[in-house]
Amino acid sequence: MPSDPADAGERVHEALQILDPQAVRRWSRLCADVLGRARAEIDALNVFPVPDGDTGTNLHLTMLSAAEALDGLPEDADAESTWRTLAQGALLGARGNSGVIVSQALRGMAEVLKHAKGGGRDLREGLTRAAEMAREAVARPVEGTVLTVLSAVAGAVEDASDELAEVARKAAVAARAALGRTTGQLDVLARNGVVDAGAAGLTVIVESLAAVITDSYADRYDVPAPTARFEPEAARGPGYEVMYLLEAGEEAVAGLRGELDGLGDSLVVVGGDGLWNVHVHVDDAGAAIEAGMRAGRPYRIKVVYLEAPARTHRAGDGRGVVAVAAGDGIARLFEEAGAVVVRRRPGSSPSLAAVLTAVREAGTEVVVLPNDTGVNAVAVAAAEIAREEGVVVSVLPTKATVQGLAALAVHDPLRRFDDDVVAMTDTAGHTRHGHVWVADREAMTSAGMCRPGDVLGVIDGDVALIGTAVEDIAVEITSRMLSVSSELVTLIMGAGAGVRLAPAVRDHLGAVRPDIEVVAYEGGQGGYPLLIGVE
Repeated sequence: MPSDPADAGERVHEALQILDPQAVRRWSRLCADVLGRARAEIDALNVFPVPDGDTGTNLHLTMLSAAEALDGLPEDADAESTWRTLAQGALLGARGNSGVIVSQALRGMAEVLKHAKGGGRDLREGLTRAAEMAREAVARPVEGTVLTVLSAVAGAVEDASDELAEVARKAAVAARAALGRTTGQLDVLARNGVVDAGAAGLTVIVESLAAVITDSYADRYDVPAPTARFEPEAARGPGYEVMYLLEAGEEAVAGLRGELDGLGDSLVVVGGDGLWNVHVHVDDAGAAIEAGMRAGRPYRIKVVYLEAPARTHRAGDGRGVVAVAAGDGIARLFEEAGAVVVRRRPGSSPSLAAVLTAVREAGTEVVVLPNDTGVNAVAVAAAEIAREEGVVVSVLPTKATVQGLAALAVHDPLRRFDDDVVAMTDTAGHTRHGHVWVADREAMTSAGMCRPGDVLGVIDGDVALIGTAVEDIAVEITSRMLSVSSELVTLIMGAGAGVRLAPAVRDHLGAVRPDIEVVAYEGGQGGYPLLIGVE
């Protein structure tokens, strides 16, 4: 490893007295740099909890996310902003089991040091809190891992003086010694003659901290090579690694931990203040994601196969489209256009399993049309799982049924997949969507107060008009959605819409815009007498 960018030749090393914000920035950047250079060596040690060879890469990306978050702060940012940003950046960028645990350790340090001066006593307390919080975040702690090294570091600095450099040196020495002991603490490490990969990465992080504080940079941060012939064993545990960020409250996350612990292993949930990073190994990836959906709002969902390719599901052949539909008539429209349809009840989302089954059935290259903002998370989660099974999947951001129908109308299975996705996305994006809705409760809207029985006209998600007659609101809303370039209006009749609704809109448009084509379909959807699309 190269030394610090400053000339290390004959200069006198001057240890820091305070771990100030600028030093925290240097530490985060040094960690990212050193882990980037040691990434392959750490990856080569990776046999626990599964031999997927990515621990070094995951730790590098975790610390790089933290460093880049700090780069976005003003140069004169105070300690509170600096430590909070460091912890948040690591949380948002955490990858893999070890990356998530390290992000929680940084959160523990930040909890203490963001309100402290940054002296030796503060660092002692911060390292102790880091070890505590990291261990609390892991559902079933295992010794011989990054947790063991964190605990060793916390124990070693207990009797250190209040001198910052001494605390840092003791932490680094303890980390290196504890790393060497991991081989004998976990059978799988002993059989392969390796130290724990996550512990190796953490040791580099602690030694980098000591280097910044003591102003003494190593030419190389050693990663112990295997002492035996390293041949990764076949994975015998759960088949999927599932990770996602989650917006949820403390109580919901407590329930989620219990639910995920019953589904698999390697469970780590870190974070707080409404934002969490969830990591678990399971056989049923869909169940793990749906548990997150019940707890709050999961996003940045990532699913990775941990087992052999033999577990993959056979997908249908060729190009296909999956469309989510609320209403039998709408479902028939999509089916007649060649889509594999997933039905849902109005106001609800389909199960992840149903969407995943449809994607597998649709083909090896699949476009998914959620057709509702609330369905998008389920569609994205299903796509992540299907991609790990070898299916090429793209989820289009269709927010309404009419956008999905418009996209499907230009679908061409003979085009290159990427070109087809672009064409369908462009068409959906140029389709305005609206609907007529009869209010069932009193509420304040963007058009004013509505009461039960009022008829609402909604354009692109916002209430634009309140009235008393469905036909009048339908005519007015459709007119407002038109522009000089509008060419096609699609009307989808809901259950109980009445025989005069579509003719009323068509007759009006025929009088004011005879150049526009109008098509009407029976959708049978509940809750909305009319869905409107304008292309």
